[in-house]
Amino acid sequence: MSLIRALSKELEARSDESLRALFAARPDLISPGVPDFPALAARASARVSVQRALERLNRPQMQVLETLHLCTNTDTGHSASAAVLKKAIAGSTVAAIEQLLQSLHDLALVQRAEPPHGAGPGAQRQRFYLPVSSLKDVVGIYPAGLGRSYTELVRLQPAFAQRVVQLVGELHRSGAAVRAATTPMDAALALQHWTSSPEALQALLATAPERTAALLARFSNWAMGAVPQAQRKASVTTEGHDVGPVDWLLARGLLVPLDAAHVELPHSVGISLRGGAIIDNFSLAPPVPTLGVTTAALRRNAALGAIAETLRLTGEVLHAVRDQPLATLRSGGVGIREMRRLSEALRVDQRTTALLLELCALSGLIRLDPDSSCWVQPPQLEWLGLPRQEQWLWLVNAWLASERAPSLVGGPINGQPAVPANHRTAAAATVNALSAEAQRSDAPVIRKRILEILRELTLEAEMPDDAAPVLNAEAVLQRAEWSQPRMARRFSSLISGVLAEAELLGLIGSGALSQLGAAIAADAPDDAMDLLGEHLPAALNHVLLQADLTAVAPGYLAPDLAEQLLRMADAEGQGPATTYRFSVESIRRALDSGQDAAAILDFLRRHSATAVPQPLQYLVEDTAARHGKLRVGAAASFIQSDDEAALSELCREAAASSLGLVRIAPTVLVSMASPRQTALVLRGLGLSPAVDDAGSAVVRLNRTAPPPGGGRPVYSAPRTALPDADVSAQLAVLRSHAPAGMSPNGSRPAGAGSEEATQLGLETLHKAIRLRQKVVMNVVDSLGNAKLETVVPVSVAGGRVRVFDPAKDTERVLSIHRIIDIEAAEEMQQ
Repeated sequence: MSLIRALSKELEARSDESLRALFAARPDLISPGVPDFPALAARASARVSVQRALERLNRPQMQVLETLHLCTNTDTGHSASAAVLKKAIAGSTVAAIEQLLQSLHDLALVQRAEPPHGAGPGAQRQRFYLPVSSLKDVVGIYPAGLGRSYTELVRLQPAFAQRVVQLVGELHRSGAAVRAATTPMDAALALQHWTSSPEALQALLATAPERTAALLARFSNWAMGAVPQAQRKASVTTEGHDVGPVDWLLARGLLVPLDAAHVELPHSVGISLRGGAIIDNFSLAPPVPTLGVTTAALRRNAALGAIAETLRLTGEVLHAVRDQPLATLRSGGVGIREMRRLSEALRVDQRTTALLLELCALSGLIRLDPDSSCWVQPPQLEWLGLPRQEQWLWLVNAWLASERAPSLVGGPINGQPAVPANHRTAAAATVNALSAEAQRSDAPVIRKRILEILRELTLEAEMPDDAAPVLNAEAVLQRAEWSQPRMARRFSSLISGVLAEAELLGLIGSGALSQLGAAIAADAPDDAMDLLGEHLPAALNHVLLQADLTAVAPGYLAPDLAEQLLRMADAEGQGPATTYRFSVESIRRALDSGQDAAAILDFLRRHSATAVPQPLQYLVEDTAARHGKLRVGAAASFIQSDDEAALSELCREAAASSLGLVRIAPTVLVSMASPRQTALVLRGLGLSPAVDDAGSAVVRLNRTAPPPGGGRPVYSAPRTALPDADVSAQLAVLRSHAPAGMSPNGSRPAGAGSEEATQLGLETLHKAIRLRQKVVMNVVDSLGNAKLETVVPVSVAGGRVRVFDPAKDTERVLSIHRIIDIEAAEEMQQ
């Protein structure tokens, strides 16, 4: 019987509690809903669903599943029990393997099966299992890191098949315990038998050149490796000290060349190197990393300092962007010149600037203006007026939910290795800030999981209240590789960056997970915000004015106060105790923004803990006295008319407000629009202007106003389970379908779901290809006529299946969408 149909019956026999647990662990099985159990089994066996489920398995579960895959055959129904798997997993017990098999069975990744043919009398007291039908395609060609067999390599590698007979002959003549062979398949079997004994292989390796053991150690976790000139011909009889380990292994068939640069360690060789076991590093407990220690006070101070500094710098970024928007490159993102300018304004390095800029963008504090292609600050931004703890939570929520990875900025595009600046080409370019290359759709899941791992390691350390464990990227990656080995590569590319970003946000302090980070990892943002409100110092609303024309901030200033100071003074230094220096240029900048001497001095008196020094008062008054005698403004065109009343009426006309009209003389108006655009608006009002200069530079009007700052970002953890109401509704639908709809041979009626029919058809095709069996296809021609055909499928790819027709002795290609039904010829005969 088909494995999918067997799984359908097994799922139907489960209790509602068991199905609820299955849907909680694999929510994609009922998203969208399924009509019945056969459709549910088909989706549970689909490659995409199985791949998602495998990404959540830990290392022991994956090791047992891959060992089950290697010890069974779904085509012939040869199953295996925990006792069988124990022999292939060193250091395991039957009870431990049985427990892991049960967890995999609960996830519908394995299913119960009959004992294999020839099993002993005690087999009836054991539970036998088979993996789902699509597992072979999901785990790939190297399950458990082991290579393919010699027979499969001979069949798939023509170059190896051509020389394997000669290779075995040389080994036989040199005295190796390898029987002679005349055909490639016989030679493959001889090599397989020769390398299947761990003792014999170790005795052979004892005569190998130096560094051979180190070379083979590289294949401990993966069967394929890169070796220059892998297809070079090496002879067993080669003598001399210049024979390297690669030539020695190739000459004895212990490595099989795949192409000119890659080799593969055959299955039997890999098993023997592991002492005859498929898994030689089995452990139910995760590895315990070596952690440093820091004090709780140092952790708290570092986290609070990072938060305060990030909030201060974020405010400065917004001020800088509001004064001068950030231009983007044609290729996307912000270029190095703009980044250097912003970095100098913030007085921090460019990497920190890039992280802050990305953080502002993903939080919605700056946005891309489509008209100017510049990053600008939205008007009426709510963030600026929030308490500091709410500002922090705004940033954290946006960071957790964002599909961008800010730490990728400055790194190579597409993960290419770094190249010196003087040798960079277009292919080796780096990721620009706010560019599309920093997008990672899996970033929210990885961030959340990294925070959870940090919390797990912190709790497991069991340190006293006044101490905290120091966690690094190596410790987090080690735990991630154990808890989710299928996602280890994704974790490795982001862990260091995520930790740096978490430290910037105060989730990590002095290398240890802070109390705030632990609360966020536990999905308790309110607790984190209350804790931050208790410990974060309140923002100051005053400065200390000094006689040397400077103002010293004794701590973190309120955002509005810092913004006003930056308009009339230049910031110097870094950190909370910033020094602001007044000068003629800075006072003139404040006067240009619309302030006068009285307003500036009044602001300084209200926000200074000391009296305004006389030198500063003289500087403000003298600069203001010389300011404004000549005024410079911007205008793109002018309107001249002797009718002063008509010009006055035009200024009051609402339809002409888009021109930005300003009256500079009784008979002259200036406009912010170009002459052509100004003339178009005036003609729309019924006037007849004459255009003196039609070639002036065009200034765009009616620019779409940027949307308001919007609501605060609210983070919700990636959903791992569906609502109870949806699960209950799905169970009701499944239980409402009785098994009476099945036909006597176990097939679905004509109205069966397309998803199930597709999975059943693919399962039948792949099985027939592996066993080289005939199938009966119900094929529809171009006229809509259905016809049963008995063929032998050869391959499936790209929505097409290549088949051999024995009746016509020809091969042809059929489109899968024209195939209504597929059944094995043997099942049809029964």
